[in-house]
Amino acid sequence: MSPGAAAPPAAEVPGQGLPRRTVLLSMAALLSGMLLAALDQTIVATALPTIVSDLGGMEHLSWVVTAYLLAATAGTPLWGKLGDQYGRKKLFQTAIVIFLAGSALCGIAQDMGQLIGFRALQGIGGGGLMSLAMAIVGDIVPPRERGRYQGLFGAVFGTTSVLGPLLGGIFTQHLSWRWVFYINLPIGLAALVVIAVVLHIPRRDTRHRIDYLGTALIASFAICLVGVASLGGTTWEWGSWQVAAAALLAIALLTAFVQVERRAAEPVIPLKLFGIRTFTLCSVIGFVVGFAMFGAMTYLPTFLQVVRGVSPTTSGLHMLPMVAGMLIASTGSGQLISRTGRWKIFPVLGTAVTTAGLLLLHRLHQNTGNWELGASFFVFGFGLGLVMQVLVLAVQNAVSYGDLGVATSGATFFRSIGASFGVAVFGTIFTSRLRHKLDAELSGASLPGGLDMDTLESDPRSIARLPASLQPEVVNAYSTSITDVFLYAAPVALVAFLVALFLREDPLRGTVTVPDGSETVATNPVERSPRDEVCRALSALSTREGRRELYEDITRRAGLDLRPASSWLLLRVRRYGSADRTEPVEPVALAERTGLPLEVILGAAQELEERGLTRREGLPMLCTDDGTRVAERLAAARQAALAEMLGDWWTPDRPTDLSELVEQLSAELCGSDGEAPPGEPVEKWQPGPDSPPKPPA
Repeated sequence: MSPGAAAPPAAEVPGQGLPRRTVLLSMAALLSGMLLAALDQTIVATALPTIVSDLGGMEHLSWVVTAYLLAATAGTPLWGKLGDQYGRKKLFQTAIVIFLAGSALCGIAQDMGQLIGFRALQGIGGGGLMSLAMAIVGDIVPPRERGRYQGLFGAVFGTTSVLGPLLGGIFTQHLSWRWVFYINLPIGLAALVVIAVVLHIPRRDTRHRIDYLGTALIASFAICLVGVASLGGTTWEWGSWQVAAAALLAIALLTAFVQVERRAAEPVIPLKLFGIRTFTLCSVIGFVVGFAMFGAMTYLPTFLQVVRGVSPTTSGLHMLPMVAGMLIASTGSGQLISRTGRWKIFPVLGTAVTTAGLLLLHRLHQNTGNWELGASFFVFGFGLGLVMQVLVLAVQNAVSYGDLGVATSGATFFRSIGASFGVAVFGTIFTSRLRHKLDAELSGASLPGGLDMDTLESDPRSIARLPASLQPEVVNAYSTSITDVFLYAAPVALVAFLVALFLREDPLRGTVTVPDGSETVATNPVERSPRDEVCRALSALSTREGRRELYEDITRRAGLDLRPASSWLLLRVRRYGSADRTEPVEPVALAERTGLPLEVILGAAQELEERGLTRREGLPMLCTDDGTRVAERLAAARQAALAEMLGDWWTPDRPTDLSELVEQLSAELCGSDGEAPPGEPVEKWQPGPDSPPKPPA
């Protein structure tokens, strides 16, 4: 913004023209939608044993989770590009409606087949809720504030990781497992109403060549792959023609996908990314992380409720150490990466700890103490957390600016496919081992009327109908069947450890050291343009650094010996103080607006006057010619600092949109920090989180 340009009214978000109250209400609705979609990835886990007992079909249990994950994964890139073309508000409302319809139908499902189908419908809507909510943030708030708001979405993912298993247990135990889905309805309807009434965003008609065929092929391939993993050895014999046909179909679909992606104008996953060593290796590691995390989260509640005999609510509480370990390690590794710039140690250490955690889970049994149980869960979660944070950062650091968006989406895509595949493989191993062990434990035993092997396998509650002498054997069969799953998964995690050793640790750009929960904790892919991705990162960096440090930095870069408070004041005088302004900067009014002590502002004003950078016309301050030049040096220094964070993306032939983004952010950061402009009544202005600190002396 040029010196003296009129500032927007204080009650509006700078640069957007939306009232602050509208933004806050819209953000609440967006967060509600994101909460629903993220929660449905984890809330079902603790309800699964009860669902299976009610509907039957233990052999299809994995598909209750897998159907949601696959549908959300396949739909994410389509939602993002359709939102660009047809307007995100209508698409977001459509996603809510689809999600709520799927939730209502899941709640009334009468058999496992219906539930799986309705979960897929719910996943289609959930993918839209996740991808569109984060994109809409960019439509309603300026870049300077975007990092702060998008940080809320990361907090939602962390919160749902904790609340999901617990709420699933509470609803199942005290209401019904159907309330795991019904709870979405009132929250979703409220979000739908708020979005319809409050949210007004411009329609940006960005044309795309949407890769419908590529999306359909990769989704079909994933379904075939997961189908072979979940049905082979249970519903179908491994040597059956059905397994062979499904495997051949998967190979054919993958081959067709490769051919289509070579010719697609905007491919879902550009094949050239696999020529980048870091992307390929991180995709493999991400696949394993998703495999282990969701496989364990799906079957551990069955171990707790069936083997340990705890209630659904208590099983949710037992899961918390795993979630806590995951969040602590993810957040901590992100902070260490930001401070040191070193990252390779985390996937290496994380995959090793995950392998150890799986071996610890394998050693669990019916009489394992709570402390040992919690410690095993914590170690496993801690290992996963060490890996989750770094994979996206490494991929973003390895690709060109133009591939930033699709590379980020691709890295999270493979984690999502791994999650679907892991749940299916865990389920196949568990089901086949359970049948084998039940046959061994109950061979020759006389079962009460109405009970047979199929009933004991499909309905865990039927164990209570067995004679007391047989119950321990059946419980032991369940116990060893589940814990054997973790033993079989350990070599897979070990492969990821070996792959991590081959990662090459390149220096990180400043932009990629910023953690983002939507990319590191969420399971489904994210879908952002390169500009949106860089904007998110730069905004988060600017929000994170303190205001005092910001002005110390730009003052040093400009080669000045001003105090930070004086630099802060000079930039505001440059923006608001000019001869053609009727309301130039006045120190007392500025102190009232910003909350800074009057003596700090007066001290800064005195220094600026003594150095001839400002002059007084009565009480108000105006820039001198020297002051204008110095203020422009300060603004240029901030722009240089932002450009430096971009590393080798900031080249002479850089894209125009990247230059425009840095200029816009620099102007917003150096021209205003949440204060009302001169002349705005104080009672109409409320200081925001970005307001200047106390006090940069």
